[in-house]
Amino acid sequence: MTTTVPAIGTRTAEGSALQAVLLDMDGTLVDTEGFWWDVECEVFAGLGHTLDDSWRHVVVGGPMTRSAGFLIEATGADITLAELTVLLNQGFEDRIDRTLPLMPGAARLLAELAAHEIPTALVSASHRRIIDRVLGSLGPQYFALTVAGDEVARTKPHPDPYLFAAAGLGADPARCAVVEDTATGVAAAEAAGCHVVAVPSVAPIAPAARRTVVDSLEEVDLAFLRALLN
Repeated sequence: MTTTVPAIGTRTAEGSALQAVLLDMDGTLVDTEGFWWDVECEVFAGLGHTLDDSWRHVVVGGPMTRSAGFLIEATGADITLAELTVLLNQGFEDRIDRTLPLMPGAARLLAELAAHEIPTALVSASHRRIIDRVLGSLGPQYFALTVAGDEVARTKPHPDPYLFAAAGLGADPARCAVVEDTATGVAAAEAAGCHVVAVPSVAPIAPAARRTVVDSLEEVDLAFLRALLN
């Protein structure tokens, strides 16, 4: 298990305003947003319900309590939120045990940040049990800090996870670059005052002030991130 206690303090390259990089997980570093939807469809099929594909945009990127609660209400399924959470987490774990594809550019970006000793955190709405399973493939050594959705009082779209991560790394949120793939995650990062790089995975995200939109992580490197803040 990766601790949520930061392993290092802030170490910033001379001349750079960038103090830390905070990265989302599902759909950003690992190609798993589709996994969640597939599992949700399978679980509800077992309960006798078919999910409407239009709901996918509602449930993507947010906390499980929100997405699971929405699907229970939308379908009228006879299941509690706690019971559904167990089924979804277990289904997802089964999926990533079989395959866990990284997003293009993810491995290269993590290695570059580590090589330059840029304080880096993984900030996800997924539960700790899921994060720790994924870290085995991503490489826990790349993250000084990890934040799970079930470890903060309010997860995305609230700013709390990113504020917690920045504080844990000893960084000013305004001097952190966040990489996200959903509108929910972008909202959380922007509410925390961070600069955001959006790499849309399911639904389009428009550019905005302090928000840069790219097609792939292959467009993102350390020089790119530093330029956002300089």
